Amino acid sequence: MSPRRRPATVTGNSLEPLLATKEIVIFCGSGGVGKTSTAAAAGVAAATRLGGKVLVLTIDPARRLASALGLEGFGNLEKRVPDEALRAAGLEPRGELWAAMLDTKRSWDDLVLRHAPNEETAYRILENRLYTNITGRFVQSHDYIAMERLYDVHTTGKYDLIIIDTPPTRSAIDFLEAPKRMAEFFGGRLLRWLTLPYRVGGRRGARVLTAASRPFYQLADRILGSQFLQDIAEFFLNFQSMYDGFVERAQAVERLLHDRRTAFTVVTTLEGAPLREAQFFCEELVARKFNLGALVLNKTLPGYFLEPEGDEAAETLCSDADGIADAVAATGIAELGDGARNARVLRTVGDSFKNFAVVARREAELKAVLSDAPEAVVTIPNFEVDIHDVSGLARIGDYLFAA
Repeated sequence: MSPRRRPATVTGNSLEPLLATKEIVIFCGSGGVGKTSTAAAAGVAAATRLGGKVLVLTIDPARRLASALGLEGFGNLEKRVPDEALRAAGLEPRGELWAAMLDTKRSWDDLVLRHAPNEETAYRILENRLYTNITGRFVQSHDYIAMERLYDVHTTGKYDLIIIDTPPTRSAIDFLEAPKRMAEFFGGRLLRWLTLPYRVGGRRGARVLTAASRPFYQLADRILGSQFLQDIAEFFLNFQSMYDGFVERAQAVERLLHDRRTAFTVVTTLEGAPLREAQFFCEELVARKFNLGALVLNKTLPGYFLEPEGDEAAETLCSDADGIADAVAATGIAELGDGARNARVLRTVGDSFKNFAVVARREAELKAVLSDAPEAVVTIPNFEVDIHDVSGLARIGDYLFAA
């Protein structure tokens, strides 16, 4: 048993049991909610608190994360985060922390070399001028290759825990459906129709068109040119030779995502759009029988806004600002300035606290509604400064582990 695989008591406000017992934890959510920082913080916390060999695989290309972890040349190959970078932040690693960032182009090249029926076909695909545009811009390619990379890393057995930061998609469901959609696309009716003349008789076959397809090809030929059509057809003909490999791998990835060793963590803020996306995604994960392990509510207001003492102090500042300002002026300290100005400042502070308290109560209500779905709901406050180093990630880790 790995040193990090220890029994853990499930609690409702900590990710520790999840990170201690799963092999893959997938962080997902809409863009701009702090998903990448939260995933990296979970990796730092797991490596320093639980031990074992931990990999953080980020799909969202946040280059500053590499600097925060003390890495150079951050890319597709996993790199170990120096223990010195962790110790400099006051942390003592019990295990190893590794990190990598998805290189879409390189990962696609590896996939082609792996699945092509022979080397000649592989290099015909790689050298086709459409290849970069198709794999780099096709709506599902980034999501699909992220799944491929996760599967490859997991099958090596090198890591006790893999934390993956999913792509910033319009909908988190895109990430789950990417393997199926890619397989459907490369085996779909449109591509079979487009490549039919070339499958029938190679380049000469392009001239032998059915009555139904001839108008389409004549129009496409005038707009795009016959050479462009030929390049498209040849590219997809070669790509379709890998179709069986696509389907087989998509099914393997699907099984891995449903495996009991895999769990999803949804990250969101309590703002309208991200929260609705998170609620929808949580419901979809449960409906599709994925393991919804936790919900992380990021950038929330501190709990002291809900304390009755705070309300009382804010009310006093608003109702008796003049009296407090007079008492301050009576101290005789000249630097404290004009009493009327101080009274305005005190009232502003009291009003601001009361306004934030209203928002904090609303957040608490939303959290109570959301608490029923996942096994754990973790809250991270909105920090005063941006998270840009290991110390900042460690602060997030404290909240993830409810320390």
